[in-house]
Amino acid sequence: MRKILVVEDDRNLLEFISRGLREAGFSVEEAPDTFTALEVLTGTEVDLMILDLMLPDMDGFDFLARVRKRWPRLPILILSARSSVEDRVRGLELGSDDYLTKPFSFAELLARVKALLRRASPTAEPEEVLRAGALTMDLRRREVRMEGRPVDLSPKEFALLEYLLRNRGRVLTKIQILERIWGYHFSPESNIVEVYICRLREKLGLKKGKRPTIRTIREVGYILTDET
Repeated sequence: MRKILVVEDDRNLLEFISRGLREAGFSVEEAPDTFTALEVLTGTEVDLMILDLMLPDMDGFDFLARVRKRWPRLPILILSARSSVEDRVRGLELGSDDYLTKPFSFAELLARVKALLRRASPTAEPEEVLRAGALTMDLRRREVRMEGRPVDLSPKEFALLEYLLRNRGRVLTKIQILERIWGYHFSPESNIVEVYICRLREKLGLKKGKRPTIRTIREVGYILTDET
């Protein structure tokens, strides 16, 4: 299992990112400051680091330079509210491999993490094919098939279906889905989840009594199940 170090001083955001990465099949180490991050880096093998720049005990750019000098091959993704062109250029010049600004979509963060790991190792994907009944999702080829029939999905539809498949048999609340697919700050009043669930059901041809199915749990959320 690939291990990711998340360096972030915002506790709620740290927990949000860590939970999502674990649900995606990764092992996660958490660090609220650079001191803890260095302890993790020196004490265990890490496959990728997600780094916030606004940390309590050291400037993020200084820490980035120190880490890059000591671990020259470690993939590093900066995740920061510092969004100016100057900051992004500086981060990349100091050795980060990617730079994503806040606020962000977790789906995009996860895609960038996977891309960085693919570059570092061709076997980086924690899982290549997800299945539920007659439904298959090939993560490497980004292909979805239902009873052998290819299904064309938009990037957001693909991300939503992947999230449902990874949590097959588990009820996911609307808030969980909004945070994961549309970003940390998305309004819970939106009906976008309902719209996309409806699109998935239509494109996949999911009908009552057919497996798998995406069931609505009233006033709770949604569940993908291949049980009758």
